[in-house]
Amino acid sequence: LSGCGTFTFLSSVVAAISGLLMGYELGLISGALLQMSSILALSCKEQEIIVSSLLFGALFASLTGGFLIDRFGRRLAIIIASSLLVLGSLILLPYESYGILIVGRIVIGISISLSSIATCVYIAEIAPQHRRGLLVSLNELMIVTGILFAYISNYAFASITHGWKYMFGLVIPLGALQAIAMYFLPPSPRFLVMKNNDEAARRVLEKLRETSDATKELTVIKSSLKDEHQYSFLDLFRSKNNMRARMLVGLTLVFFVQTTGQPNILFYASTVLKSVGFQSNEAASLASTGVGVVKVVSTVPATVFVDQVGSKTFLCIGSSVMVVSLVTMGLVNRNINVNFTNVCRSQSPEDFFLQRTGNLTSVTNGSLKDFFASMASPERLSFDAQRSPDVARTGELNRTALAGGQSTMGSHMESEEVPVVLKWLLLASLLVYVAAFSIGLGPMSWLVLSEIFPGGIRGRAMALTSSMNWGINLLISLTFLTVTELIGLSWVCFIYTIMSLASLAFVIVFIPETKGCSLEQISVELAKQ
Repeated sequence: LSGCGTFTFLSSVVAAISGLLMGYELGLISGALLQMSSILALSCKEQEIIVSSLLFGALFASLTGGFLIDRFGRRLAIIIASSLLVLGSLILLPYESYGILIVGRIVIGISISLSSIATCVYIAEIAPQHRRGLLVSLNELMIVTGILFAYISNYAFASITHGWKYMFGLVIPLGALQAIAMYFLPPSPRFLVMKNNDEAARRVLEKLRETSDATKELTVIKSSLKDEHQYSFLDLFRSKNNMRARMLVGLTLVFFVQTTGQPNILFYASTVLKSVGFQSNEAASLASTGVGVVKVVSTVPATVFVDQVGSKTFLCIGSSVMVVSLVTMGLVNRNINVNFTNVCRSQSPEDFFLQRTGNLTSVTNGSLKDFFASMASPERLSFDAQRSPDVARTGELNRTALAGGQSTMGSHMESEEVPVVLKWLLLASLLVYVAAFSIGLGPMSWLVLSEIFPGGIRGRAMALTSSMNWGINLLISLTFLTVTELIGLSWVCFIYTIMSLASLAFVIVFIPETKGCSLEQISVELAKQ
């Protein structure tokens, strides 16, 4: 980490704990819901609402959080967010009630949405220019790690009585720790300058850069903020300084993060793999966990090399590889004829219905997780497999219902007929697709967003793109099943292919290469275009 002081690095890591918490909360719910749905006898609709409640909280916070971040500071916003996370988790624990559950999940949604915006902005503003990519991407790396941890804890607490309480409770000490640690970290120097506190900003910069004289960097920040300080929220939509174009670039990028299908394809990972012949729940769930691991492993090189290679290059590589793997998946699925039917709509005897409640959870959740498709690209994997034996059996039934689609109790897919080559080809292309997303659109989109807006309005601009993110996520989550049923999975893959191609073209034409430039240089460049 040459040229990046230990103190700067530690500050970034502490801030990025937000990512770990966010990924964990996103990945957690499907496992927790399986237990809770049987305790509370939740219907499919109720489960959808519990899962969506986090998204609604996140959407609300992203609409209002930007003002908080620009008014009270990036560091304070992170402290508030992790305190809210602790609060939301504490609300959930003592009670076993549907209403309380929703309230708790909304609070947690507000928390992870606020912290995701604040963390990216905070890290971008304390990082030295030649190490900014690495430090901002730490957040994405933490998110995918959080998701992986959530999968592990889903598995670990599956068969334990009240296991879901442990799952929700695990974040409390970490959230509290982060809130306390952030209190001792310095505020963002750029924020201090915005608040006309130059002396404090210089002290912070000297500490972050480990130098005795930070006057030069301070002068640059001051002159650039002088021009930017007068921005109002509406200026984001005016042509002054090219702001409207910059906003459109940000929104389009977020749009592609969601519409290239990461969250949803992933949710079906287990289902698809099972229907093409990975027989047992173990095989399917192992394949799922594989997806979680691939995600973490492929985010690492993106994080480490982004400052040498540049975010634009990674975005191009990621999108191109996604096109190839999606085409492969689409073609393989055409030959296999996977048939999904919306489980919740299939008519079934009441008793079976009660058993089945576990399923939809994961469905909506998938999308959910997806908020982060952009961010954390939450993977939708199915955890039925990792439940206790009787629940796992229900999972079998469910999956047959999903995969078979004929009758609810469901003639098993004749998986023997699937050629081995196709089966492994599908798994391989799925993993390649996940990896491509994790080096491109996953981490890079947030890095670009934290760079292209001027400092005086950066918080509000990020918040606006973030609310677009949550909004599309909700929309996609709620329509995916219906669409898949109408046109079939292979066509869904082809639509995602077209979206990935479009995102590739968009990146090449509109995304500026920002490696090695200071935030101020980037802003000046973009204002001219």
